[in-house]
Amino acid sequence: MRVIEFKLKVNPSQKIAIQEAIRVGQFIRNKCLRFWMDSTKEDQVNYATLCRLTTELSNSPEFSFVGKLNSMARQASAERAWFSISRFYDNCQRGLAKKGYPKFKKFSRSVEYKTSGWKLTEDKKFIHITDKTGIGKLKLIGTFNREILDKSTIKRVRLIKRADGFYCQFVLDIERVETFDSTGKEVGIDLGLNHFLTDSNGDKIDNPRFLRKSEKRLKKAQRKLSKKKKGSQKRLKQKSKVARLHLKVSRQRKDFAVKTAKALIQSNDLVVYEDLKVSNMVKNPKLAKSISDASWSMFTDWLDYFGKIHGKFVVAVNPQYTSQQCSSCGNIVKKTLSVRTHVCSCGCVLVRDENAAINILARANTVGRTEIQALGQTTHCLLGESLVDKVTG
Repeated sequence: MRVIEFKLKVNPSQKIAIQEAIRVGQFIRNKCLRFWMDSTKEDQVNYATLCRLTTELSNSPEFSFVGKLNSMARQASAERAWFSISRFYDNCQRGLAKKGYPKFKKFSRSVEYKTSGWKLTEDKKFIHITDKTGIGKLKLIGTFNREILDKSTIKRVRLIKRADGFYCQFVLDIERVETFDSTGKEVGIDLGLNHFLTDSNGDKIDNPRFLRKSEKRLKKAQRKLSKKKKGSQKRLKQKSKVARLHLKVSRQRKDFAVKTAKALIQSNDLVVYEDLKVSNMVKNPKLAKSISDASWSMFTDWLDYFGKIHGKFVVAVNPQYTSQQCSSCGNIVKKTLSVRTHVCSCGCVLVRDENAAINILARANTVGRTEIQALGQTTHCLLGESLVDKVTG
């Protein structure tokens, strides 16, 4: 699957219509969730049951506004509700019953169509929403290659409301493959807060700290927002300013993560990173903001994605003792978080993060048996073998 996004040029009436369609989708999702909550074990609620419920809602005189939304868009809203329900069931089976209980949506920001309810013009510069919501014809603004927008490959169309306007996403059923020449290089990376990453060659990339740099403006804007009268137009205007500042920070994080991940994949055949449990790490109240600002999970997700489409190896390893273990002799050298230099009795003196990055790379190649999915095949690496040499040799 591939997702491409265009900004939409909309008039005031279309803004109202899109927002109303989003609210209808939210209403359907919440109704499906309430139906599941009120059901008993004998009712056996599933996705098909929720789809039938959307049909009943559209035919009900009390909820006539539901019928304005396309039937497949109604099913997509029911699918969202069922996804949260099925995820909760999966958590229960894994012994995590307290996590992920479905909640009602208060502020939805998108409505999703499947294969009907919309139509592209021949030049693919406009999309026409053909249901009864009154959205009508929308202009697509962007520089993506429009030739790949084919009716047979488009599986989903999403209309999204953001702080700076409305957007249209196309979910395409196509595979993206862009192979690069082999470089023969391998690298392990250690993620941190002082430096965003340190690799096994000793190279460092500074932590950009986008949120920290924008905090002064954010605090000032939020103080102004708190002083505005609730329900006033000035409050809505200031609320939009605060939202745009947060949107800018999130886009800066994504841009940095994408460019850094792609540069690593292009220059190396094997990239090894530590499989951090970020959801547990952010429970530390002193480091939670800095960890969230670093966006490690986003970065590793993009590493996995670029590794797949460019045919490179990306491996996640257990981070346990990577900072304590000596990369030269293998001895464990206990140190607190404040100690930033690794000093071993064998004479090895390295920056703590570089020592960890070397250990991370070594775990992918030489620690026991490593099993990964690489280029569509399962590869076993024995002690002392190189993962790249094993597969490409």
